[in-house]
Amino acid sequence: MAVYKRTYKQYEGELTPGWSRFLILPRFSYARLFQSKFLLMFLAICCIYPIGAAAFIYIAHNLSFLQALNVPAGNFLQVNEKFFVYYCNFQATMAFLLTAIVGPSLVSPDVTNNAMPLYLSRPFTRTEYVLGRMTVLMYLIAWISWIPGLILFGIQGNMAGWDWTKDHLWIAWGVFAGMFAWSVILALIALAISAWVRWKIAAGGAILAVFFVGAGFGAVINNVMRTKNGSLIDLTQMMATAWGQLLRYDSGNSISALQAWASLAIASAICLWLLSKKVRAFEVVK
Repeated sequence: MAVYKRTYKQYEGELTPGWSRFLILPRFSYARLFQSKFLLMFLAICCIYPIGAAAFIYIAHNLSFLQALNVPAGNFLQVNEKFFVYYCNFQATMAFLLTAIVGPSLVSPDVTNNAMPLYLSRPFTRTEYVLGRMTVLMYLIAWISWIPGLILFGIQGNMAGWDWTKDHLWIAWGVFAGMFAWSVILALIALAISAWVRWKIAAGGAILAVFFVGAGFGAVINNVMRTKNGSLIDLTQMMATAWGQLLRYDSGNSISALQAWASLAIASAICLWLLSKKVRAFEVVK
């Protein structure tokens, strides 16, 4: 409109609170992601193991059902820390595959289309951008990892009684803390690779390579150097060690829990450093 007419007015609508502005990114991302039938089918597949685990808990507390089928229960049907370690390991694998599917499309479109200045020219910081993109993936991972895990703990606690629940609250904390930490690491790795590798297929392959190549190099270092420190670059083994500490289960790894957490923290710091090089309002072209 022409400025001289002075018919323009100040915006008088409701302002978005500053603390929640980063949620605008997940809202539009989900609208795009949930249009994929493949993603919806994969999320449904991720629910199969938790449903089976819930059925296992029910059967473990209804031995009359097994007796009717002439199945000896023995020590097989026990819901303990080992049960939840297996749950975490399996769902962590599904979360990893979900990251390879969703992660490549989080940052690369903004970098490729030079949209980063449009975000950061508004009252929107780089931290809020990274947090918003992380929320997209962490929210999806939560629904296939620690949320079902806590539901399973609740089912077990309801059937085993308050005494069992009170004595095993550390299991609930271990499932939540372990799976939440895993989701943070996966999200940071996905964002860093998505920011640097603009081709989605290549970015998905790079996410897979971070874990598989790291495990392979770690095994080679251990065999050649006759040491166990090569496992420090195997993020899956480090996370398994961390779960072993949280859930009080001997995972059989020679790496200590402190070393495992330090390795995961260093990997996260590297990802944040890589993101800081790409998530900026300008790009210097030499």
